[in-house]
Amino acid sequence: MKKWTRDEMARRVAIDIPDGAYVNLGIGLPTLVANHIPPDREVVLHSENGVLGMGPAPAAGEEDYDLINAGKQPVTLLPGGCYFHHADSFGMMRGGHLDVCVLGAFQVSAKGDLANWHTGAADAIPAVGGAMDLAIGAKKTYVMMEHLTKTGQSKLVPQCTYPLTGVGCVSRVYTDLAVIDLTPDGAQVIDMVEGLAFEELQALTAIALRRA
Repeated sequence: MKKWTRDEMARRVAIDIPDGAYVNLGIGLPTLVANHIPPDREVVLHSENGVLGMGPAPAAGEEDYDLINAGKQPVTLLPGGCYFHHADSFGMMRGGHLDVCVLGAFQVSAKGDLANWHTGAADAIPAVGGAMDLAIGAKKTYVMMEHLTKTGQSKLVPQCTYPLTGVGCVSRVYTDLAVIDLTPDGAQVIDMVEGLAFEELQALTAIALRRA
């Protein structure tokens, strides 16, 4: 089955981020979105460790490890970018000043509940970071994740079985198979990987889908 690559997923997310938006990209897969922001679009990227105005990842050999994102990856800073205290950063997150946050997830429910910080397994290391603040504080919360777990189970579920990060906060999910809006009227498929039939996607998804 054909799937979108990680960079193709990131490019698809970047297309949907409007000009002038203030955006936080979560640790892991969402950080790739920074590399695919259209050059004619001004998007101000925020990192919870206290950076505003990040650019794409630096070229090989040009990394500055004093300039990192929340995932400790080296980043670049665009003209006008700035640094500030961690507390100020969380004030931005909690105060509703971010237009969009893009987070990874273990599970997302049909109602938009998010579970992305702990699987509940005895040997798992819980790591919520600022995810709770972002999920609830941003005006829109998008999720990037693989459609299926390593064992082939749908990550889109009727109800989350892992500890929740936020309730009813996710409005759109980007997987390696599709882009799905979570609305009061149900889950609506707005895009799919080329060659995938709607019926195939539904068979791989644990919640009811409807066409756009």
